Amino acid sequence: MLTKLQFSLSVTLLFACGFLYQFTLKPSCLICYLPSYKSQKGLEALLGRGRSIVFLETSERMEPTPLVSCAVESAAKVYPEQPVLLLMKGLNNSMQLPPNSTSPALSLLSAIDNVFLFPLDMKSLFEDTPLFSWYTQINSSTERFWLHISSDASRLAFIWKYGGVYMDTDVISIRPIPEDNFLAAQKSQFSSNGVFGFLPHHPFLWECMENFVENYNPNIWGHQGPELMTRLLRVWCKLRDFQEVSDLKCLNFSFLHPQRFYPISFRAWRRYYEVWDTEPSFNNSYALHLWNHMNREGKAVVRGSNTLVENLYRKHCPKTYRDLLQGPEGSVTKEQGRGNK
Repeated sequence: MLTKLQFSLSVTLLFACGFLYQFTLKPSCLICYLPSYKSQKGLEALLGRGRSIVFLETSERMEPTPLVSCAVESAAKVYPEQPVLLLMKGLNNSMQLPPNSTSPALSLLSAIDNVFLFPLDMKSLFEDTPLFSWYTQINSSTERFWLHISSDASRLAFIWKYGGVYMDTDVISIRPIPEDNFLAAQKSQFSSNGVFGFLPHHPFLWECMENFVENYNPNIWGHQGPELMTRLLRVWCKLRDFQEVSDLKCLNFSFLHPQRFYPISFRAWRRYYEVWDTEPSFNNSYALHLWNHMNREGKAVVRGSNTLVENLYRKHCPKTYRDLLQGPEGSVTKEQGRGNK
């Protein structure tokens, strides 16, 4: 009996050693497959867990920038009990990343328990919405702003179907949003569509999708996005200027003060990349929109620069800060004395 037990233990040990040896020899692909416990969960079942946080990548890009990684990680950190979804057009329907994928950002994000990567299938997403006929007839190759327009449409359809909070991939979360149904003011009487949240099948979003199609104008940037939200907001609400830092109520949703997401306006976006004598506390904010669309200069977040945005990364997306940020010499530098976990 003892001999059989020793033999069984020896076989188990050999298998364990073999597994560890194979693990050390795995190829350069940092993440060839989504973790099995995630890939086995369908999107519909996952959304049943509660209000989700949703990010979209409507290009074919499969190498998320540090800013995208920070946005997703910070949301996962602020909402640990809620699923955080990154829907990527470049992902195929088999839920597998390309076999030659070496993206450190995807590796980092897929390792976070409440972050889930899903393919973005627009045709399927638009089914049973006013956007379906528009999408099936449009020639996207002739659309000047297609990446933005398709993103504007996708976020409306997704939040209408499933509910949750949509965020642009340049939004850093800093504390939970207490509202279920809300729009975010970019400035007084003007709505953003970079952050918004609704419960499923909210009629405001259905009317937004109808207006999207009826007043479609692809030649004006933002016409299908923040301009659309603002048009419908004015129909639904009697707008007035904000008083101090208080939100406005509009029927069954809230119009949140610009301080909630836009304490630094788009005209002052470079302030995020500057060193402040005294950094703002952002005590009235739930998240910060970094206006990456304005960053045509390609300003980057540099480790050791002591800029406002570097300090935001360090505090709100520490894994991204540790693993993805480059130092002044252009290489990724790890913090000393900390494990890569």
